[in-house]
Amino acid sequence: MLDVHDLTVRFGGITALGGVGFAVRSGEMVGLIGPNGAGKTTLFNCLTRRYNADGGTVTYEDGAQNKRDLLAVPPHAIAGLGIARTFQNLGLFRLMSVRDNVMVGAHPHGRAGFLGASLRLPSVRGEERRLRGEADELLKRLDLAGVADHPAAGLPFGILKRVELARALAAKPRLLLLDEPVNGLSHGEIDEFAGWLQSIRDDFDVTVIVVEHHMGFVMGTCDRVICLDFGKKIAEGSPEEVQRDPAVIEAYLGTAA
Repeated sequence: MLDVHDLTVRFGGITALGGVGFAVRSGEMVGLIGPNGAGKTTLFNCLTRRYNADGGTVTYEDGAQNKRDLLAVPPHAIAGLGIARTFQNLGLFRLMSVRDNVMVGAHPHGRAGFLGASLRLPSVRGEERRLRGEADELLKRLDLAGVADHPAAGLPFGILKRVELARALAAKPRLLLLDEPVNGLSHGEIDEFAGWLQSIRDDFDVTVIVVEHHMGFVMGTCDRVICLDFGKKIAEGSPEEVQRDPAVIEAYLGTAA
């Protein structure tokens, strides 16, 4: 589904990504790990076109089996290709209800134009009912129905993480990018989130790339793990192989370890 080749991103004299390459097969759950500053979020920002790459290629296979040069796609068209993401720092609309936050994720599947929405035409009202129903199904799936009408502001952090996941799923993605989805959660919340993610991957037929520092979560849920350090890929393989890799141990724990 995704083929990243020799991806390079520079910020002035700093090379955030230096020739990174890997492939992701359809249906996989891939973990992207590495110390702070390794380039993980920069990679996500390239895939979603928030950043421009200085070199390399990213090829994405859309639902019609067409090969797309992802680096040539404008940022506003990424969600329409079936790519959705969550953010390391929550990107929710604080004063909107949980339900409305989730409905924002369904925007690529709405057909109402500005004029039709302004006039509240029957077709617009019907579309809104459909999207509201789909949002409510996702909220029920993630045990969020009880806070559907509550503003995002003031809700516990663990709940807001699930709201972000629901909003991403509302876009009906084929490729889901999760940036530190369990950071700041309790052990119980992490186990619960892992269970939801596994079932979502299977039931929604979605491919997942997850950036995360919680090694227990990554090693327990991902099929394959890629490790970055200082913008370079230093290891790739099964969770067991990556855990034993000397370069990964050195990157996380230091040479003495």
